Amino acid sequence: MEKRIGHILILILIPLVLSAQGRPEEFVKTDTLGKKKNIKFIGLPIAFYTPETEFGVGGGGQIFLLNNTNEYNQRLSNILFSGIYTTAGQIMFNVTPQIYIGSGDYFIDADYLFEIYPNSFWGIGPETPEENEEFYEQTTHKVKLRFLKRLPPDLNFGFTYNFANHQVTEVDEGGLLDSGDILGSDRTVISGIGAEFNLDTRNNTGSPTNGQLFEIGAHFSSQILGATHGFNKFTLDLRNYAPVGDKGTLATQIFIENNFGDVPFQGMAFFGGSSSARGYFYGRFLDKNMYVAQAEYRHQFKPRWKFAVFGLFGSVANDASDLLRFNSLKPGYGAGVRFKLLKEQGTWLRLDIGNGKDGQNGIYFGINEAF
Repeated sequence: MEKRIGHILILILIPLVLSAQGRPEEFVKTDTLGKKKNIKFIGLPIAFYTPETEFGVGGGGQIFLLNNTNEYNQRLSNILFSGIYTTAGQIMFNVTPQIYIGSGDYFIDADYLFEIYPNSFWGIGPETPEENEEFYEQTTHKVKLRFLKRLPPDLNFGFTYNFANHQVTEVDEGGLLDSGDILGSDRTVISGIGAEFNLDTRNNTGSPTNGQLFEIGAHFSSQILGATHGFNKFTLDLRNYAPVGDKGTLATQIFIENNFGDVPFQGMAFFGGSSSARGYFYGRFLDKNMYVAQAEYRHQFKPRWKFAVFGLFGSVANDASDLLRFNSLKPGYGAGVRFKLLKEQGTWLRLDIGNGKDGQNGIYFGINEAF
């Protein structure tokens, strides 16, 4: 599922520095660290809560390559890995290398995910009833590779390769997935190349207070490359972060996803989750097309404390022309608090409560901002 680990990962203890030199600004003090090492390893205890996973615990680590820095924004090359188990019976293992080459002129971003994931399915479309809920279990191997070239001053362009093998191992007898009428109800392989372009002027990727992110992506799954279904995916992500006074930030986002072709349900746009539509179960609604518009005001009322209030609306549809139908509109709202782990670093713990249409709601406990 779509970057699930990145949405729910959270550090619950101060990171443990085992060996390194120098420091990435977001993590630890370095006045007691040696000067001969060129890597830093930080152990990461993990805990989180979302409606999709319930409580999750695990551990992992992050390796920083201190001599491999993007000199344009001082971001360090790093490798993040984690292993997680949830009370909903899900098992997840994730490795995410982010490597800068040529002082930041080139960027390699990779992501490998293995998961055994019990989940819920209500059908496809914007009006699926709650009583349609059925359960299924899926085993996934997923790889994404991005190679980007910096186009000064803040533009990046490059190519991607996406692979995912989704094996549905268990479904409810007599349900929609058991009928075989849903594409991907037994097994789906997604394999294809794509292209991405972005403008990124954010002052911080985890909890930005200023700047913009404008990202366009086009991804193609082709049977020529081993996919079980051929389809095209296009995404548009527009974000803006504007200071409000000395302590406030107004964050806004518009996200649009369009899919064309024979799209298995695993490749469709998933509405909900801890980042794009809080208050709705991730995948409660899914279809070929989706948009989400959200705004959030964040106010730092103490050096290590913030509160936030947010609102959103969006929808899914088989035909993009139906996305703005009023009776399919899905609004949401909520509030939360954030706590800064250390005075000297920029990692924030986040607790949000979101509410959606028809009594839907969710509690989200994670790391950094939703967007």
